[in-house]
Amino acid sequence: MLNRLSKVRFLIAASLILLVIAGCGSNNNAESGASPSAGAESSAPASEQASPSPSPSPEHTGYVPSELTVQFVPSQNAETLEAKAKPLEKLLGDALGIPVKVSVSTDYNTIIEAMQSKKVDVGFLPPNTYVQAKGMDAAEVILQAQRFGVNDADGTPTTELVDSYKSMFIVKAGSDIKTLADLKGKTIAWQSVTSSAGYVYPAVELKRAGVDPNTDVKSIEVKGHDKGVLAVLNGDADAAAIFQDARNVVKGDVPDIFEKTAALHFTIPIPNDTISVRSDMNKEWIAKIQDAFISLGQNEESRQIIFEIYSHQGYAKSDDSKFDSVRDYAQALQ
Repeated sequence: MLNRLSKVRFLIAASLILLVIAGCGSNNNAESGASPSAGAESSAPASEQASPSPSPSPEHTGYVPSELTVQFVPSQNAETLEAKAKPLEKLLGDALGIPVKVSVSTDYNTIIEAMQSKKVDVGFLPPNTYVQAKGMDAAEVILQAQRFGVNDADGTPTTELVDSYKSMFIVKAGSDIKTLADLKGKTIAWQSVTSSAGYVYPAVELKRAGVDPNTDVKSIEVKGHDKGVLAVLNGDADAAAIFQDARNVVKGDVPDIFEKTAALHFTIPIPNDTISVRSDMNKEWIAKIQDAFISLGQNEESRQIIFEIYSHQGYAKSDDSKFDSVRDYAQALQ
């Protein structure tokens, strides 16, 4: 009996000792900051637990340039235009606070490809070229050029700034070509097939007059609307598709160009040229670029520079919806 009681007492004492040891172990873990065992929930308040980092706002995403590359296709003599564009680098660089590189491209498809491959940040794109670039997710319009309107009768400018212009066909003065239908079988000087004023709009109007621009005329492509004017003047083409009124570009060299040529046809209004940025451009930088270009039109010296480059008088903010009619017109050419 005594032996049994001794065994019981021994077992109770051993159990108490184990409980004390376990309790001390728990206290030591708490004081040492030991992590709870796997699968245990943290006892820290929710406010102290780590939370995911907030996503950046759209204004803070996208491409941020350290050097801005700007490219355009000459609308006049390419040999002299690049030199005229050089002052634009400094004007934009001063406004943006980063280096700016302005270059001339051979054609609009090259600019689209460069913007799509992120080699060019800003492109001067005419409406149809912009629509093409937008469809390829290569560009987004941010500005439209402003120009003074043009009088149909004599090609002189109006006093009103407008955001659209016309294309026109010209022929030699005294030509027997009096209507678009008379162009059948004739030679026409065009710009690139992506040029709104130099091809798309006049070609659609020619097609609507019953003359297929692909099969019913002989086509030559020239680079620069001034070259189209000269092609007619020199007899290399019977007619030329030009922006209204590109004859003013060559008037300095040919003072009587308006007497030597005649307007055959004016198209419907076309939205003015765009300044477009690569599609991933940071929104804050879009605003900076818009402000920088708009400021060019508000200073007499800088306005003269952009006028010599592209006959622009200034810039106004724009958006993609303004080019829905361009898409409809491009469809009509197919």
